[in-house]
Amino acid sequence: MLYENDGVSIFDKSKASSGYTIFWPLGTETVMLMDMSGNIAHSWEMGGLPGNYAYLLPNGNLLAAIRTDEHVLGLSAKGGHMVEMDWDGNIVWEHTDHFQHHDFRRLDNGNTCYVRWALMPEDLAAKVPGGMAGAEHEDGIYGDEVIEIDVDGNVVWEWSFATDIEDNSKYPICPIEHRKEWAHANTICPVDGGDYLISFRQNHLIARIDRETKQFTWEMCDWKLGHQHDVQKLESGNILVYANGAHGPYHGPNEGSRIFEIDPATNETVWEYSGSPAYTFDSPFISGCQVMPNDNVLICEGRSGRLFEVTREGEIVWNFNSPYVAPNAPYAPGRSIFRCYRYAADSAEIAGRLGDPS
Repeated sequence: MLYENDGVSIFDKSKASSGYTIFWPLGTETVMLMDMSGNIAHSWEMGGLPGNYAYLLPNGNLLAAIRTDEHVLGLSAKGGHMVEMDWDGNIVWEHTDHFQHHDFRRLDNGNTCYVRWALMPEDLAAKVPGGMAGAEHEDGIYGDEVIEIDVDGNVVWEWSFATDIEDNSKYPICPIEHRKEWAHANTICPVDGGDYLISFRQNHLIARIDRETKQFTWEMCDWKLGHQHDVQKLESGNILVYANGAHGPYHGPNEGSRIFEIDPATNETVWEYSGSPAYTFDSPFISGCQVMPNDNVLICEGRSGRLFEVTREGEIVWNFNSPYVAPNAPYAPGRSIFRCYRYAADSAEIAGRLGDPS
């Protein structure tokens, strides 16, 4: 189904960062690689629904998670089956964990990390603060774990929010959220030293996990993040995050979402983007962002299926409204896209496979 202004509606060739954009519309079984004009240059048929996105590895292969039908807990953004596919769609690696959800990454050493649900012990679940009273899962409360596996699927490192963090009283669940999970990890981003940046939606919390101590060495727990997604570390050392705005101070009528760049030394915002007017940029769930080689920022406004690129001055220099509508998306409206990435034509992911994306 096509909507007015579907496809690429803005493309300033002199200011946009040229490349191929990869995305996987929720509710479809096709991962797409799109040029700057909105043409699909390459695609992969996945044989299942997204769980929840896909991205390219430096060897040109695709890493993705597919939603499985086992152990559906009624919690959003389930995956379950992670696959690596070559350019022609052949599976060259796979791993199944039916409790895997949201995010996964391939590490430089060839290992793979991901987040998963694990039912919390009753005594620890009873101590979880916040949320709506009586709104637990029928099983109790599910906690988040980070798992790192080798190429054969052996667990080489693991971390649990429920058992490794010593004081959970500091991180209450948002008072108007359910208590089914603590705390809805939606991003796991590898950083230097084997540490991880992680985002917990239910608590408006982003943090850095120390690999050795398994404690947070940096954190920001702030309602202004508004159930954020896609936290990442920039080359400058600053933190970039998609602040959805839901249930936060900015999410009154017509307040919208924001992109924040944060100095972790002070937790001060050093750059931000919002819509003009604010309500023109608004996705209260999913979504993501990526800094381009020219320092522009590519944004996935997930709910609406809108992908766009802005300069640091806030000018929109490329805009794409997804025409791909799927009525059976598992947890979001049919045009929604969880996350996207862009790769330059001369990048390791693309070079020699496709030509000029303009």
